[in-house]
Amino acid sequence: MRGPGQPQTAFVNSELSHQHISFVPMEDPAPSYLAVDMSGTSEQPFKISVSDSDIELLHKKLELARLPDELDEAGWEYGVPLTDVQRLIARWKNGFDWRKAEAKINELPQFTRDIEVDGFGTLDIHYIHQKSKVQGAIPLLFVHGWPGHFLEVRKILPLLTAESSEHPSFHVVALSLPNFGFSEGPKKKGFGQKQYAEVSNKLMLALGYDGYVVQGGDWGFIIGRNLATFSSVKAWHTNLPLGTPPSLISHPLLFLSNLLIPRTAAERRGWSGRRDIAAKEWVICTNNPHSRRPWIYEKLVLWSDGYAWEDDEVLEWVSVYWFSRAGPAASVRIYYEINAEGSIWGNGPKSSTPLGLSYFPKEIVVVPKSWARTIGKVVFEAEHTSGGHFAAVEKHEELVGDLRKMFAKKGPAYGVVRGKSGYA
Repeated sequence: MRGPGQPQTAFVNSELSHQHISFVPMEDPAPSYLAVDMSGTSEQPFKISVSDSDIELLHKKLELARLPDELDEAGWEYGVPLTDVQRLIARWKNGFDWRKAEAKINELPQFTRDIEVDGFGTLDIHYIHQKSKVQGAIPLLFVHGWPGHFLEVRKILPLLTAESSEHPSFHVVALSLPNFGFSEGPKKKGFGQKQYAEVSNKLMLALGYDGYVVQGGDWGFIIGRNLATFSSVKAWHTNLPLGTPPSLISHPLLFLSNLLIPRTAAERRGWSGRRDIAAKEWVICTNNPHSRRPWIYEKLVLWSDGYAWEDDEVLEWVSVYWFSRAGPAASVRIYYEINAEGSIWGNGPKSSTPLGLSYFPKEIVVVPKSWARTIGKVVFEAEHTSGGHFAAVEKHEELVGDLRKMFAKKGPAYGVVRGKSGYA
């Protein structure tokens, strides 16, 4: 942070280490990431501007890529098919235009703000903040997961903020979680789910939203579950509803339904594909774009439900990780920290905050509804016939439709935020 009388500064992604931060005067050309003034606590406009040297370094690494061989008829059994890897690397080197993608991303209203985290100091948090034209719109915090980032909100953003007499409208905030995208990462160990929730809540309070609602899947479910214990959170919704088997003592009716109601095909599949994040993969992906790209691409393809990922869409997605402020490997630290706290998916803090659940059949984890209903005070449920892990991308209209129904005038969570009904 700059002191009194010092020039405004921007942080630069070092060629040697993505965790190194250099400070340069704002008038110097081509800083990697540009923020107007990161010294204050007020909301500051933000634009991404990756340096030419960082792009050149990426291309050099791609040129040096040494690809493995492949077994005959391997298909997707051993990971991404070699032909897909070769095609995407060739496109990344010679066809994909990061500057064009960067300019498109910069059309989104991006900001940064310093957030004080108890025991971890101040973190500079990056986020999208799109307000509706409806004065009484419902403040909504969107929390992304892995291998996602803040751009997961892009398709649902115009739908959520749309003004209509037929459905509620929302003011939307979508942050880059610490260690993701263009948010600063913590420098100390032990940054777990409570800290991620603390950052998210303090950001919303700093923006003037004393009451708000939350939506998220994957890590957004874990963090949302923690956020639901804050008095400022009036309702929450998840598209990754997880839970543990109901017990006879705590949930007698759910316990009986769990025994008597047959499982759906999706529920019988259960855990359909979340693989362990190995330490060796973390190391590989730190310095090898051609290793990180197929690793994330595999998840995008296998964890979605037939969604047609375009090559440039994938490369933009992976590039955000590669050019991220904390470095391409930092995002997986959340797995270690939260796993170290114990069971991350089924067990967690309980609250009486109204909860909405959306079920997508090709989600990576599908539990029986009787399990999901143990999460909290379920007031809304919607079941879809298609869709996977990336609902905000694959099924953006369906996801927004669920939120509109949940918070509509006749919906179960109408008026939960005082003075913010979502209608003009």
